[in-house]
Amino acid sequence: MKALHFGAGNIGRGFIGLILSRAGYEVIFSDVNQTLVTALQQRGQYTVELANESKDQETVTGVNAIDGTQLETVAQTVVEADLITTAVGVGVLKHIAPGIAKGLEKRLSSGPAQNPLHIIACENAIGASTQLKEHVYVLLSEEVRSLADQYVYFPDSAVDRIVPIQHHEDPLHVQVEPFYEWVVDRSQMAPAFKPVEGILYVDDLEPYIERKLFTVNTGHCVAAYIGNVHGYDTIQKAIADEKVKSIVYGALQETGKVLVKRFEFNSEEHEQYIVKILGRFVNPYLTDEVTRVGRSPLRKLSPNDRLVRPALQAYADGTETTYLAMGMAAACKFDVSDDPEAVELQDMIRQKGIAAALHHYTSMDEHHPVLEQTVAQYNQM
Repeated sequence: MKALHFGAGNIGRGFIGLILSRAGYEVIFSDVNQTLVTALQQRGQYTVELANESKDQETVTGVNAIDGTQLETVAQTVVEADLITTAVGVGVLKHIAPGIAKGLEKRLSSGPAQNPLHIIACENAIGASTQLKEHVYVLLSEEVRSLADQYVYFPDSAVDRIVPIQHHEDPLHVQVEPFYEWVVDRSQMAPAFKPVEGILYVDDLEPYIERKLFTVNTGHCVAAYIGNVHGYDTIQKAIADEKVKSIVYGALQETGKVLVKRFEFNSEEHEQYIVKILGRFVNPYLTDEVTRVGRSPLRKLSPNDRLVRPALQAYADGTETTYLAMGMAAACKFDVSDDPEAVELQDMIRQKGIAAALHHYTSMDEHHPVLEQTVAQYNQM
């Protein structure tokens, strides 16, 4: 079995590639980083280290790589693949779509008797596979789209594993936290599909996606933004500060009320989930920089992402949004010169003011109580 995985970065190698290799797949990474591609081609293996006391290591074997800029090579690998996955960042999905589309054209033109192909985007976004499908389908002819509807499936998924930015002498070595969760929407899979060991298949993915997005991702970014305001350079140092931790916990209480009401979660079980997530953030064997977790603040402040969406739902439910507003305000203080989105946000705030900037990026009306609350928090920081 052959899996084509787009993205040979730390998440690709330390999470998705690792799980697929364990499940018996030959994993072919597609990436534009020539250092990683060459190293994978030459060695055919790499090591994954768990961030725990014993620093357990596992060697991932039977892997290879292709140059993601070579469209024909990518397309041919799509033809040969039994499974396709991604971990590139949701904003990059449109850039890998041409190679996938070209490969599907070749794959489906060979005749109607095709094995079903699953293409799973493993990104921190709601409906990432669906978004990838839209990017791909725009590039297909009507005839190929019709065939793809019969033989190609884009099941959405929710993925969760903390993989910090890291620097090792070996460019392929990667450190990850012990915990992981990879959940896939069974209802979007081919009939009688063969399950991949290590993936949890569920009939209703939405509760898993939103629980993860509004707990892990919301908590992580609030820790980064509040930690940055307090001068901390890592998540671990930030969460060690009880004041920062209390703000993160408060934000997760606000999102938790939304989740419990919407999906009828057991409130005590969800509280235990929150505590477990906070415990993952303070893992002493990880060093996770606030600049990594907080990067791309415009995406994190967008209407359907981890801060604005739960805040608006909480407001609609009559729930307090104090701590989520603090998180959004702190995101607007995220002034990092090598982050293009942070630079754009700071430029907008200087030119238009904080209220106009929030309106522009969050789509909230300038007089919406949540936006006004965020402005007030920003002015107090």
